[in-house]
Amino acid sequence: MNKLLITTIAGAIALTACSNMDPVQRGTAQGAGIGGGLGAVLGAATGGGGGNRTAAGAAIGAAAGAVIGNVWSQRMENQKRAMQQAAQGTGIQVTQTPDNRLKIEIPSDISFDTNRSDIKPNFREVLDKFATTLSENPGTNITIVGHTDSVGSDAYNDQLSMNRAAHTRDYLAVRGVNSSRVNVAGHGEHEPIASNDTDAGRARNRRVEIFVAEQQAAGDRATTQSTGQ
Repeated sequence: MNKLLITTIAGAIALTACSNMDPVQRGTAQGAGIGGGLGAVLGAATGGGGGNRTAAGAAIGAAAGAVIGNVWSQRMENQKRAMQQAAQGTGIQVTQTPDNRLKIEIPSDISFDTNRSDIKPNFREVLDKFATTLSENPGTNITIVGHTDSVGSDAYNDQLSMNRAAHTRDYLAVRGVNSSRVNVAGHGEHEPIASNDTDAGRARNRRVEIFVAEQQAAGDRATTQSTGQ
């Protein structure tokens, strides 16, 4: 089973590493690779049928990969480009994560003042554009995560980070984004991306991260692409 799993994962990596794939194609390959790996493990773990059963599990998993994982569709790619354009010159980072989510990382100098959870004017401009792209893509789910530096108690920072995430959600709701699509979390000081020993490091750790994910069946995705929607 271990050998099979390694082989399957290696195949998935090979698929997703193809340099001639565009972002949408890579997203599909990742979904199929993840699904294939899970299918192979399930086939081997349930026993019976030997290699045939394991191979069948891998095939089924690959076909269902776009359902199991997130899909990087043309809609997601368009949303990323729109947000990159809106964020130019602001210091906001807009990227595609390895698990096919759109990630928007907003530093503290754009989003919130120190020890505050009310949204700054520069952040509103970006959120206005973000709300528009979300309204154009109603099939996506959003997760907003607040972070702080290490100054202050754990309890205070946990609450502050949650308040920042919640206020971001509320701002989007006023702009027409259904709150049922949005999950919020406050991770306080527990997930730093820089050292808290310097002012610059603490400033980097005070941030808000927004993730957008689309889950879609492979057949639906093919239909969407063929119609250009």
